[in-house]
Amino acid sequence: MSQVNTSQGKLSSFLSIIKQSLNGEELDYTVGSIRRSVVLLAIPMMLEMIMESVFALVDLYFVGHLHNSSYAIQTVGLTESVLTVIYSLAIGMSMAATAVVARRIGEKNPEAATKAGMQAILIAGVVTLALSLVGVLNATNILLLMGASSEAAWVGTPFMQLMMGSSLFIMLLFLINGIFRGAGNAAIAMKSLWVANVANIILCPIFINGFGPIPAFGLTGAAMATTLGRGLGVAYQIYHLTNGNSSLRVRLAHFVPDKEQIKALVQIASPAVLQFVIASCSWIFLAQLVATTGGDHGSAGYQTALRLLMFFILPAWGLSNAAATLVGQNLGAQQVDRAERAVWKTVKYNVIFMAFVTAISLLGAGYFVAFFTNDAQVQAVAVQAIRIMSVGYIFYGIGMVLINTFNGAGDTWTPTWVNLGGFWAFQIPVAYLLAKTFGLGPLGVFIAIPVAETFITLVSIYLFKRGKWKTVKV
Repeated sequence: MSQVNTSQGKLSSFLSIIKQSLNGEELDYTVGSIRRSVVLLAIPMMLEMIMESVFALVDLYFVGHLHNSSYAIQTVGLTESVLTVIYSLAIGMSMAATAVVARRIGEKNPEAATKAGMQAILIAGVVTLALSLVGVLNATNILLLMGASSEAAWVGTPFMQLMMGSSLFIMLLFLINGIFRGAGNAAIAMKSLWVANVANIILCPIFINGFGPIPAFGLTGAAMATTLGRGLGVAYQIYHLTNGNSSLRVRLAHFVPDKEQIKALVQIASPAVLQFVIASCSWIFLAQLVATTGGDHGSAGYQTALRLLMFFILPAWGLSNAAATLVGQNLGAQQVDRAERAVWKTVKYNVIFMAFVTAISLLGAGYFVAFFTNDAQVQAVAVQAIRIMSVGYIFYGIGMVLINTFNGAGDTWTPTWVNLGGFWAFQIPVAYLLAKTFGLGPLGVFIAIPVAETFITLVSIYLFKRGKWKTVKV
């Protein structure tokens, strides 16, 4: 009887934690159980990242059943590859915002945390609008440069123009969520993605296939639905930033440019942005390499595999984001040992999750791919890519936590150098050598990906143990 009561008590406690994590409470993560802190942060962060990955999968599903689906899938995939530059900027800025906001919250200074977050929005908004303009004006040329055929580029230009033109929504979704995470309120970040995704799921079939008086826009309709969905998600974020129900109480004065604050943020954000630009440009190069060696079907298969990979990888990234918040807040509270213990606890959970994902990917690759495209040639390439890339999932999971640890501590230069060496000095040469020199084509690219990620993780473990991240001031 006592064992039954104990089990029921543990279940009740776990359900209570889940409920608390989803309610959106701001908590002090510098005290109490580390395991509880990781779980409270990880659940909404994982769900947030699942919602982010659903965007691409929803688009992929609907356009994968259009006429000439290989063109549509290729366009969605190549556009996403180009948008990774925007994602890089957004993630880099959100990393800086999370690090500074978490540090100020750990120091019990919510006013300074709020001001830092708003200054980050100011910086990111200006840069993103400039990049959006470049993307809209050069959409066709960008698709051709990425390796798309002239037919695919012609079909995909309106899609890319809309996606690039709405880059500010992408930026704000990432950045404001980073601010909420730094403050310890991961649930608001999660819910903003719920709002955006529900809208996207409803609007995608309507704009792509038509409904009543609304005409069928085809591929362009996917971009329209995604843009409107993200816009609603941002509106939800702004409401919670300004309604005064959290420690982050936004005032107009917080948006007045502060040179010292901007300088401090840029010093943290610049290498953070650079590290993700380095990684995303590597993925762009790989996408172009697959497109030129594998043709339209090879490219479409690779892009399908990447979307599925991101669907499984992003929850692990969300879990690893817990380390960034815990490290930032605990370093701010001068609790270095607690910060380090939180990292290893997060690593443990991420390894368990990625082991589960590896099994699912190896066993279910064919079923997943068939759901998104009915083209047999595209399916064959995608299944091969998924099975090869999934071999490195556990190492991905460890590496993500350590990269987020460095960033959460404000040590954004360390992962920048790791990415530069891992992707550009290792992954790209290996991929090119296997694909071109040895004539393996797309297969060579698929092999290079888990090999490089494993290398990056091993280097990250070594640098983490050296401990430079513990001494960074922000």
